Amino acid sequence: MAKQITLYTAKVCPWAHRTELALKESKLPYTRYEIDLSNKPEWYAPKVNKASKVPAIAYGGPDASPENPSPESVKIAESGVLLEFFADLDRENRLLPKDPVLRAKARFFIETATPAFTGALFGAVSGTKDVEALFDGIDVIQGLLPVKGYAIGEWSIADAAITPFFARTEVSLKNDIGKFEAGKGKAAWAKIETEPRFSRFRQYFSDLKNRDSYKETFDEEFVKNNYAKRFARDV
Repeated sequence: MAKQITLYTAKVCPWAHRTELALKESKLPYTRYEIDLSNKPEWYAPKVNKASKVPAIAYGGPDASPENPSPESVKIAESGVLLEFFADLDRENRLLPKDPVLRAKARFFIETATPAFTGALFGAVSGTKDVEALFDGIDVIQGLLPVKGYAIGEWSIADAAITPFFARTEVSLKNDIGKFEAGKGKAAWAKIETEPRFSRFRQYFSDLKNRDSYKETFDEEFVKNNYAKRFARDV
């Protein structure tokens, strides 16, 4: 029987979103606790994660309230570490297949796709990179994908790792939210939605969004409102 898991997360954070996607897919029971990143509880750093970041978990120990986790529980942080940890706990191989080659491919996808795409996304919304730099990130993703299916064919932590950044790209571009020239976001999203060169990406993202784990963990309106404030265009 799996030990208790308390997940400390934040709707706005893509790194935290990764871990919740994996937990949903694993079917492991867990308690979710939302951390307000703009007003973190005073107890969070000393009791859960000294770095005061999300995601983090309290694992094991006796039942306790999220605000006062048991000292007997193990505290673990960082999204990449947690993805692997949940895969280790998952005895049904829902998060990583048994085949060591496919496991290696999943890890390679994460290591390659994450920096290629996240750098372009946060550069675009912060105004330090052209919006169309995202196209290069999409090209990298498409070059890693099989002809159909998920990152390694079947769904895995590789897909959990990248999905949150696709979601936030859609929110930013289709709503023209970011410190880029007005209209550039919508124009870029229109290209992603229509140009043949992005057809594999469109299918992949559609497959990801159709999963229950995505629908149950992504609050689009919340992220939209947060990004509209955080990345408001300079007047």
